[in-house]
Amino acid sequence: MPRIGGAKNRAGGRWTDARFNSFIKSLLRAGSKRWAPISDTLKEARTRRGFYRCNGCGEEVPATLKVGARRIKNAVVDHVDPIIDPNEGFVSWDQTIERMFCEKEGLQVLCHACHEVKTKQERDIATERRRNNK
Repeated sequence: MPRIGGAKNRAGGRWTDARFNSFIKSLLRAGSKRWAPISDTLKEARTRRGFYRCNGCGEEVPATLKVGARRIKNAVVDHVDPIIDPNEGFVSWDQTIERMFCEKEGLQVLCHACHEVKTKQERDIATERRRNNK
């Protein structure tokens, strides 16, 4: 029987498939922070105490930036190839996990500005793909 979009068929009828998938992705992302190649990539990009080389713009950037009254991370470990390819969308959990837990060669350090640009480009591609598939 086909599923009806948005049907609550997870967690005893409290969650939709989308909510369940979001939950699993957040758990995987939290766990990936302890993945050794991620810390190795950040360590190798360090130029001196509190500064890192951005693979996007090539600049030496501080680890954090002050934005208003708070600090944000400015040296972000990014996957060279997006975890979920914006041209394809979600394919499988196996592919997602394989891409999330890649080796150092698949990772790079980007400053906040470069990461924002890359993320926006990927989101725009995914949005266009979804728009064309409707």
